[in-house]
Amino acid sequence: MTTRFLGPLEVGPQGLGCMGMSQSYGKGDDVESIATIHRALELGVTLLDTADMYGSGANEELVGRAVADRRDQVVLATKFGFTRMPDRPVRGDAEYVRQACDASLRRLGVDHVDLYYQHRVDPDVPIEETVGAMAELVGQGKVRHLGLSEAGAATIRRAHAVHPIAALQSEWSLWTRDVEPEIAPTCVELGIGIVPFSPLGRGLLTGAVTSLDDLAEDDMRRGLPRFEQANLARNMAGVAALRALAEDRGVTAGQLALAWVQHRGSTVVPIPGTKRRRYLEENVAAASLELTADDLAAIDAAVPAAAGDRATAAMLRLANH
Repeated sequence: MTTRFLGPLEVGPQGLGCMGMSQSYGKGDDVESIATIHRALELGVTLLDTADMYGSGANEELVGRAVADRRDQVVLATKFGFTRMPDRPVRGDAEYVRQACDASLRRLGVDHVDLYYQHRVDPDVPIEETVGAMAELVGQGKVRHLGLSEAGAATIRRAHAVHPIAALQSEWSLWTRDVEPEIAPTCVELGIGIVPFSPLGRGLLTGAVTSLDDLAEDDMRRGLPRFEQANLARNMAGVAALRALAEDRGVTAGQLALAWVQHRGSTVVPIPGTKRRRYLEENVAAASLELTADDLAAIDAAVPAAAGDRATAAMLRLANH
């Protein structure tokens, strides 16, 4: 595959989100997950995305085992910030930044990560303090490039003034377009790449989920407004419209939705998540799907806005600070 740039960081045009291998979407399978990571590298997917909160560290350990004998093939990204403490769900103070990074390096079994994100902005700590501490990690060789996740435009500017930000990770899909009015243009202006997570609407845009019965009892999507039964039934109309367009192209609805995200810009690198090789291969094929301006307009016109918020109220309160 051709490559794209997140700031100065060169990566494949599509990354792999590893969260679901360890939490949120039903039971994991470490053997298949590691095989999926290895297959991703074979197919030219270089950006692997994890975080210290995924599986309470288990996901970093899994990714570390998967890349132990092929570290030079990987652009390794992880994140810090969530604490799982009700009274302080996120931390961005300098002391915590240093502690979190060292803990992630131990779990991953590496001496550096290529891209280190603040998972959510701490509203109680100036972004200058957080990014200043992250910049110290760059100076120490523990981190190569810095990123933010779900940050607002003003915060991105302040952070970038302290140390260059290579990438912003935010949710972006046909059904989640909050970044488009202000955040994405700010990133383009500053030369910051964008890494959309959940580019398939947490699987909803693929048509794989048609009712709550399709989800495991412990699947986190059961708690999301967009997956509530009434909203889910309404959202199936959008999936049907997308599927009709996809069938005309000889591709799946998921591939068309993913290609739509890939066409948002030359510095956009989506990270669809999967823990199975067959879905990985389907996703990767979308990276070579060409869409014209007319195609993109037709998709926009055919697919109605989603019913229900993309996340819980508590999670949305932490976004776009």
